[in-house]
Amino acid sequence: MKLQPLADRVIVKPLEALEKTKGGILLPETAKEKPQEGKIVAVGKGKVSDNGQLQAPEVKVGDRILYGKYSGSEISTSEGEDLLIMREDDILAVFKDGK
Repeated sequence: MKLQPLADRVIVKPLEALEKTKGGILLPETAKEKPQEGKIVAVGKGKVSDNGQLQAPEVKVGDRILYGKYSGSEISTSEGEDLLIMREDDILAVFKDGK
Protein backbone atom coordinates (compact mmCIF):
# COMPACT_ATOMS: atom_id res chain seq x y z
CA MET A 1 0.00 0.00 0.00
CA LYS A 2 1.42 3.35 -1.00
CA LEU A 3 -0.78 5.58 1.12
CA GLN A 4 0.63 7.73 3.93
CA PRO A 5 -1.77 9.54 6.27
CA LEU A 6 -1.01 13.16 7.13
CA ALA A 7 -0.84 14.89 10.52
CA ASP A 8 -2.84 13.07 13.21
CA ARG A 9 -4.65 10.69 10.85
CA VAL A 10 -4.40 6.90 10.81
CA ILE A 11 -5.37 4.27 8.25
CA VAL A 12 -7.38 1.38 9.68
CA LYS A 13 -8.31 -1.99 8.23
CA PRO A 14 -11.72 -2.84 9.75
CA LEU A 15 -12.01 -6.32 11.21
CA GLU A 16 -14.71 -8.54 9.75
CA ALA A 17 -18.21 -8.40 11.25
CA LEU A 18 -19.40 -11.46 13.12
CA GLU A 19 -20.78 -14.24 10.94
CA LYS A 20 -22.96 -15.68 13.70
CA THR A 21 -24.29 -14.75 17.11
CA LYS A 22 -23.07 -16.18 20.41
CA GLY A 23 -26.09 -18.50 20.31
CA GLY A 24 -24.96 -19.93 16.96
CA ILE A 25 -27.43 -18.18 14.64
CA LEU A 26 -25.88 -17.38 11.25
CA LEU A 27 -26.33 -13.76 10.21
CA PRO A 28 -27.09 -12.81 6.60
CA GLU A 29 -24.94 -10.08 5.02
CA THR A 30 -27.74 -7.49 5.41
CA ALA A 31 -28.09 -8.09 9.18
CA LYS A 32 -24.41 -7.63 10.04
CA GLU A 33 -23.53 -4.48 11.92
CA LYS A 34 -20.80 -2.18 10.70
CA PRO A 35 -17.55 -3.25 12.43
CA GLN A 36 -16.15 -1.02 15.15
CA GLU A 37 -12.83 -2.80 15.58
CA GLY A 38 -9.84 -2.54 13.32
CA LYS A 39 -6.11 -2.84 12.93
CA ILE A 40 -3.92 0.19 12.23
CA VAL A 41 -1.95 -0.18 9.00
CA ALA A 42 -0.39 3.33 8.79
CA VAL A 43 0.07 6.33 11.11
CA GLY A 44 0.70 10.01 10.36
CA LYS A 45 3.53 12.02 11.94
CA GLY A 46 1.33 13.52 14.65
CA LYS A 47 -0.60 16.63 15.58
CA VAL A 48 0.91 20.10 15.88
CA SER A 49 -0.10 21.66 19.20
CA ASP A 50 -1.07 25.30 19.69
CA ASN A 51 2.50 26.19 20.66
CA GLY A 52 3.93 24.61 17.49
CA GLN A 53 5.25 21.41 19.06
CA LEU A 54 4.69 18.11 17.22
CA GLN A 55 2.78 15.62 19.39
CA ALA A 56 3.67 12.06 18.44
CA PRO A 57 0.69 9.70 17.95
CA GLU A 58 -0.30 7.44 20.86
CA VAL A 59 -1.04 4.52 18.52
CA LYS A 60 1.29 2.55 16.26
CA VAL A 61 1.04 0.27 13.24
CA GLY A 62 -0.36 -3.11 14.25
CA ASP A 63 -2.48 -1.85 17.19
CA ARG A 64 -5.99 -3.30 17.41
CA ILE A 65 -8.40 -0.46 18.13
CA LEU A 66 -12.03 0.33 18.89
CA TYR A 67 -13.55 3.31 17.07
CA GLY A 68 -16.94 5.01 16.74
CA LYS A 69 -19.54 3.38 14.52
CA TYR A 70 -19.52 6.16 11.91
CA SER A 71 -15.92 7.35 12.29
CA GLY A 72 -13.58 7.97 9.40
CA SER A 73 -13.81 8.06 5.64
CA GLU A 74 -14.07 4.79 3.73
CA ILE A 75 -11.69 4.18 0.82
CA SER A 76 -10.90 1.22 -1.43
CA THR A 77 -7.37 0.59 -2.64
CA SER A 78 -6.44 -0.51 -6.14
CA GLU A 79 -5.94 -4.00 -4.65
CA GLY A 80 -9.61 -4.05 -3.61
CA GLU A 81 -8.93 -3.62 0.10
CA ASP A 82 -11.47 -1.57 2.10
CA LEU A 83 -9.85 0.83 4.58
CA LEU A 84 -10.78 3.77 6.80
CA ILE A 85 -8.90 7.05 7.22
CA MET A 86 -9.66 8.73 10.53
CA ARG A 87 -8.22 11.17 13.00
CA GLU A 88 -6.51 9.78 16.06
CA ASP A 89 -9.19 11.56 18.14
CA ASP A 90 -11.83 9.22 16.62
CA ILE A 91 -10.15 6.20 18.25
CA LEU A 92 -11.96 5.27 21.46
CA ALA A 93 -9.58 2.62 22.83
CA VAL A 94 -6.60 0.38 22.09
CA PHE A 95 -6.76 -3.32 22.98
CA LYS A 96 -3.78 -4.05 25.23
CA ASP A 97 -3.89 -7.85 24.90
CA GLY A 98 -2.72 -7.63 21.27
CA LYS A 99 -5.48 -9.95 20.02
